[in-house]
Amino acid sequence: MQKVISIKNGVARHPSYRLKNPINLELLAGESLAIVGENGAGKSMLVDIITEKHPILMTHVEYDFSPSKAKMVSDNIKHIQFRDSYGTNDGSYYYQQRWNQHDIDDVPTVEELLEEAITLADNGLKKELLLTEAERNAIRAERATLKEHLYSLFHLDALLDKRIILLSSGELRKFQLTKTLLTNPRVLIMDNPFIGLDVNARTQLHDLLKLLTEETYLQVILVLSKTDDIPDFITHVVELKGMEMLPKLSLAEWREKQKPVPPQVLSDEKMQRILQLPLNPETNSDAEPGTQHVIDFKDVNIKYGERTILKDLNFTVMNGEHWALSGENGAGKSTLLSIVCADNPQAYANNIILFGHQRGTGESIWDIKKYIGYISPEMHRAYMKDIPAIEIVASGLHDSVGLYRRPKPEQMGVCEFWMDIFGILKYRDTKFLTLSSGEQRLVLLARAFVKDPALLILDEPLHGLDLMNRRMVKDVIETFCKRPNKTLIMVTHYESELPNNIDHRIFLRKISK
Repeated sequence: MQKVISIKNGVARHPSYRLKNPINLELLAGESLAIVGENGAGKSMLVDIITEKHPILMTHVEYDFSPSKAKMVSDNIKHIQFRDSYGTNDGSYYYQQRWNQHDIDDVPTVEELLEEAITLADNGLKKELLLTEAERNAIRAERATLKEHLYSLFHLDALLDKRIILLSSGELRKFQLTKTLLTNPRVLIMDNPFIGLDVNARTQLHDLLKLLTEETYLQVILVLSKTDDIPDFITHVVELKGMEMLPKLSLAEWREKQKPVPPQVLSDEKMQRILQLPLNPETNSDAEPGTQHVIDFKDVNIKYGERTILKDLNFTVMNGEHWALSGENGAGKSTLLSIVCADNPQAYANNIILFGHQRGTGESIWDIKKYIGYISPEMHRAYMKDIPAIEIVASGLHDSVGLYRRPKPEQMGVCEFWMDIFGILKYRDTKFLTLSSGEQRLVLLARAFVKDPALLILDEPLHGLDLMNRRMVKDVIETFCKRPNKTLIMVTHYESELPNNIDHRIFLRKISK
């Protein structure tokens, strides 16, 4: 049997950054692999070793990419990483950029970037000296057919003229997958490919990957934190626990060993600590539940160029209500939240009341933000500060990206309180960018809660979390919302992620171009 990827007794070179046991792994022709494990277990390190980004001692990774004619590992193995799911990461992106029209005019469109990917792939074909011209033409024809199929499947024709910065996180996932598949990889590695996608898009992606693995030589490796819906086209699973790689199992064998997640993960003691936490008078209203308009949109319209995102939207949220905000990818969910969080300048052109105050009557964005605890894919993407985790959490006290104001000792105590609640106090002094994406997400969640906000806005908060941490965070949200006058808006594409205390819903539909 052809060994497409083979590692024997692989040990990472760096003594402080390696798995506990030597790596022995084979990916055979026809297999599709899921790499699973709890947050921080070593999944990303294993992928880095597979792709030769993380060198190993005394041996090397062996590859057999036939029938691919390309020789370079980088041409045969493509990896769509966590941050790729939110677009480019060249250091020029800043958090509010997506909402500022004058800062996006020089950003390329979806069509420009996809055509660039095709051009680069064609240039690569020309350099393959072992290919005949007939073989090159056959590969180009296959790519053209795949392009047509992908454009139809993901409805990309409607996005081609859209600036990449304006895409929702779900749309960006579709774009990144299309861009990568058009390079004709032999092995495709994807981190959590289904998160951020609406139900229809998840089904489409599942069916496409299944088709490609059945009808082409493409082999897929999925790196998954959410393991309760591993696709049925996956043949084998490699699990990591505590920086140790367990033997490769068939999907059926692995499933037999799994235990259900308990209905409550957060301890009763931690729940009581949340409920008994003194109310922060600076970030909370003393209004009676249901008496104050936290949010009041009246015929709100948001446009970028000729593209309408929100049209004649009326939306009212009273204090103490708990809302689920849903809708297909690109329907305007994050745009709506950007208005509430005072990040979108188009709020001034609309009739909007926040916390009882009309927008545009002299209040600063900080007057609004001080009441809000917020997390989103865009925020995670923008947070590239390699500072200790405790300082990331403390930045939530003043709504900054980075820590520019030294907290008082009692404030640092509150930061440690929330890090302990989320189980990450052990990472207090760990640099943020050295944490796994799931651990980073927990740090940013603690940041959202740290000032005891009146309004909690959680946009896809469970991205990248393993099953136990997902249940734990859900417990935290449900408990926090039992505190007086706490208002919640939560976005998720998974109904099971919603807390049990949701009492209102709004569904946004995508507006035709």
